[in-house]
Amino acid sequence: MPCNNLYEKCVLCPRNCGVDRTSGIGVASEADVSAHKYGFCGESAEIRAASACLHFGEEPPITVNGGSGTIFITGCNLRCAFCQNYQISQCGMGASLSAADFADICLKLQAAGAENINIVTGSHDIPAIAEALSLAKSHGLTLPICWNCSAYETVEALEMLKGLVDIWLPDLKTLNPLIADAVFKARDYPAVAKKAIRWMVQNTSAEFRPAPNGKEKMMSGVIIRHLVLPGRLDDTRLTLDWLKKTADRDDDHCACVSLMSQYTPVVPEEGAFSQSQLTVREAALGAFSNRLISKDEFAQIRAIIDEYDFQYLFYQELEEDTEWLPDFNRTQPFSNKLAKPVWHWKNSFLC
Repeated sequence: MPCNNLYEKCVLCPRNCGVDRTSGIGVASEADVSAHKYGFCGESAEIRAASACLHFGEEPPITVNGGSGTIFITGCNLRCAFCQNYQISQCGMGASLSAADFADICLKLQAAGAENINIVTGSHDIPAIAEALSLAKSHGLTLPICWNCSAYETVEALEMLKGLVDIWLPDLKTLNPLIADAVFKARDYPAVAKKAIRWMVQNTSAEFRPAPNGKEKMMSGVIIRHLVLPGRLDDTRLTLDWLKKTADRDDDHCACVSLMSQYTPVVPEEGAFSQSQLTVREAALGAFSNRLISKDEFAQIRAIIDEYDFQYLFYQELEEDTEWLPDFNRTQPFSNKLAKPVWHWKNSFLC
């Protein structure tokens, strides 16, 4: 089926909006979404993106030495109330890309020394991205492809990426349907995410290769992220319990677990949201403690990690520094230590 046909009555993600995404560009207004002119993601059939850079803050076998070649896709089918990338996930920041444009960005990242191509929040654009990746590979892209997602995806959509994606980097946000309903309006998220992650684990063998400086580079495999929400450690325990039973296997389909303690309250820039959107956002954030992880909570997290004894697990040290929060208005959205920009939606190629 031609790529564009899949957007005519879009049921690409579990939202099953059924809207025609083949007309119009840019982010949808609240009124447009409510009137079913756009789907929940607010996007058309075009790929849009805000930034591409060499990112040095991903997990060690993804970052390695050269950095992960991250491409930040505009739009999102989850739109979490606490999203650090709200400018692109919810406010529509980004530029339209043809398949050739997207392929060119991939090749520029490869030329800049990227260890992989890391596609961030592309779930709502799977058909177009699959087409663009195929084009990039036909033009000389040889890097592993990393799919960095929320896991709110159907198996049918993931099948379109089979043979294109090498590394799966899903975020298992919560297995509590009440939190999922409150924070990102997806009560079915736990069931959907578990099914998607099972598919990723069952369909991917882990492969690592030695890299310079004594490091290992992931060529294929699964890394499952979980962001600890302040005041919700019981939910983290529930998530780790499921991961221990499902992903911590004794074969080459064993997945890595990445436990993140970096939750940071995000203050949107002025004018980013309407007053009604801010009210909804504030109510959603009331489902947990909207603050940094405390030292006591971090000690409990360490104890939980030791208790489960995963074969492969990464975790973040506790930091109170918030300078890593991105601003996609800037050509360099991150700190110079964290990333090297290669492409930006306002300035095209930078190196």
